[in-house]
Amino acid sequence: MSDVIGNYQSLKGLPPLAGLTSFEDAAGPGMSVEACVDRLKRIHYSLHRSWSICLARLTSEPIYELKMGFSHHAHLAAEHVTLFRERVSEMRHPPLGLDKVPDVNLEAFFDEILMSDSAFELVTGLYRGAFPAILESAKRYLEDTNLLTDAPTVRILKIMIPELESMIEWGNAAVSALEKDATDEERGTLETWMDELSGWLAASGQLDGTDPVSGEITSTPRFSGKDWECDNIPQRDERFPDPYNMGVHAEEFLYDKKFDERDKVLMMFYKRIREIDVPEMMAPIMVELMNATGDEEKGGRPWAFYRDLTRQLWDEARHAMMGEVGFAKLGLDWPKLVMVNFTWSKGLNEQLTPTERHAVLWFIEQGLMNKTGKRFEWEVGKASGDPYSELIQDFDWADEVLHARIGRDWYVKDFKNVKEAAAYGSACWDNVMTDWEQWKRDGLTEHRNWWPDLYRAACKMRGVEPDPETLAYDETYASTRADLNRISTSG
Repeated sequence: MSDVIGNYQSLKGLPPLAGLTSFEDAAGPGMSVEACVDRLKRIHYSLHRSWSICLARLTSEPIYELKMGFSHHAHLAAEHVTLFRERVSEMRHPPLGLDKVPDVNLEAFFDEILMSDSAFELVTGLYRGAFPAILESAKRYLEDTNLLTDAPTVRILKIMIPELESMIEWGNAAVSALEKDATDEERGTLETWMDELSGWLAASGQLDGTDPVSGEITSTPRFSGKDWECDNIPQRDERFPDPYNMGVHAEEFLYDKKFDERDKVLMMFYKRIREIDVPEMMAPIMVELMNATGDEEKGGRPWAFYRDLTRQLWDEARHAMMGEVGFAKLGLDWPKLVMVNFTWSKGLNEQLTPTERHAVLWFIEQGLMNKTGKRFEWEVGKASGDPYSELIQDFDWADEVLHARIGRDWYVKDFKNVKEAAAYGSACWDNVMTDWEQWKRDGLTEHRNWWPDLYRAACKMRGVEPDPETLAYDETYASTRADLNRISTSG
C-alpha cells in the first residue's frame, strides 16, 4: 500500500492535502472517534481542574506575581476547555458526560495539588506535575491520531501546545525562585510528594489513560481526603504594607478640573495597580458557584459564563500590571510610595454572596461607560503627553466595553430591565460596611495620606517644583465610594 500511494502525485507537484499531512501518513491508521473522545474528555477534565485550582488559590496567595500568573493561566485553561467542549460536542450527541470524573486516581492527583499547603508545593505541583502531564498527553494525541480525518482536533492542539509550553516555562522559573527560600527538609518533602503525584497518575493509566493501569498505589493522600474550602480572604505580600489604607480618594482627584493631567496620570497608575482586587473578588465567585451548582450538564450555569468571567478576571490582572509598569517606567518605587489596599475585595468577599458580588461588579463596570468613566481616563492620558498612559487607557477602555457586555449577557438578563439591575447592584455595594474608624482603632491603618510623597518623588524625577495646591490634596474614602456616592460606615 505504501509503495502504491508513494507513487501518487498532486497536480504540478503542488502541496497535497491542504498542507495537513502527506499522502502516506493520511492513508495510515488513526484513532476511532470513540477513542478520540475518550482521550479528549480526560484532557478536558484535567484542564478544567487546573483552571479551578488557579482560581481557588488566587485570592489567598499573597505573592503578587503568582496572583498574576494564576490569572493568566486560568484564562488560557478556560479557553482550552472551551475548545475541547466544542470539539467533543461535534463528535457526540448530548449528554456529553464532560461533568464526569474519568478516574478516581486522576481526581486524587488534582485534589492533592489543590489542597497543598504552600505556594512552593502548589506551583511545583501545577507546573512540574499537572501542566506537563497535559502537554505530554496533547503531544501523544498528535502522534496517534490521523492528521487528516481528525484535522479539527489537530488545530486545537496546535493552538494549545505552545501556550502550555509557555505556561510551563513560567512555572519552572517560579519554582526555581521559590526554591531559593526552601529548607533542605522542605525540598526533600516536596520531592517525595512529587513521586506520590506520579504514583497517582500511573495508577490512572497516565493523564490520558493510554498506559496500563499500574494497580493500587501504596501512598495515602498527603493533603487531600479532608474537607477543604476556598479561602476567599485576600492576602498580600510585603510590598503591600498598609492594605487597609483608604486615605487617598483617587477618583475625587481625577475628576477635579484644577489638577494637571500629567499629575492625574500618577493617580491612574495607582487605580490600575489597585485592580489586583478584582481578580481576588472574582475568583471566589466562580469557585463557589461551580462548587454549589456543578457543571451545566448537572444543571449549573453554562460553561460560557465561567469562560467570560475568567477572561474578565484576566483583563483586570493585566490592568494591574499596566499600572505596575507605569510606575516602573517613571522610576517610582510604588511599594514604598503607594499604599494599595484590599478593602474592596475583602469587604465584598466577606459580606456578600457570589451573586451579590457579581451585581456590584456589573454596576461598577456599567458606570465606567459614562462620561466620567473610561473615555475620560483615556482623554486624561492623551492630554497628559504621556504616550504610555494614553496607550494603557485606550486598551483599558476597550476591555471595559467587553466587560459591560459580559455583564449584560450574564447578569442583566436575570432582571426585568437595566434600571432594576443597576439598583440592585448599587444596593449590594452600599450594604458592604466600611470599617474606616474601626480599622484605625484596631491599629490596622492610620489611613495615611501617601499622595504628597508620591507627588514629590514624581516632581523630583521630572526636575520640577511641586505645585502647592496639588501637594496639599487630602480627600479620603471616609464617606464616599469610588463612584462618588456617599456610603454608610460602621464606625
